[in-house]
Amino acid sequence: MTTEAEITRRLAMPYARELVRNADCTWFGRIVEFPGCMTEGDTQADVIEMLDDAMSAWIAAKIEDNETIPEPISAEDFSGKFMVRLPKTLHRDLARRAESEGVSLNQYVTTTLARHA
Repeated sequence: MTTEAEITRRLAMPYARELVRNADCTWFGRIVEFPGCMTEGDTQADVIEMLDDAMSAWIAAKIEDNETIPEPISAEDFSGKFMVRLPKTLHRDLARRAESEGVSLNQYVTTTLARHA
């Protein structure tokens, strides 16, 4: 497959694009799976367009250097479970809050995390 064909194929894949508004009201964008693949622009539309250019250059450099290009992150890559160790006092406090709201500790923690994600 040619470099251009591989770039076109990769651009069509569902890579995670992260856009964040800067303090000066410009926008920062990056491809989560591609370390260092980022850009900035005046509008979200500018950044989205420039991300395609940044991705193309990033992919071309990896191909030229014969390096592996990561696959897109997929929801199937995650089980939905992870273990967290915390102090007993925090565990107690969270359990009490969950009980006062009439929900399970798991539901309380999940909702709290979702509010702050």
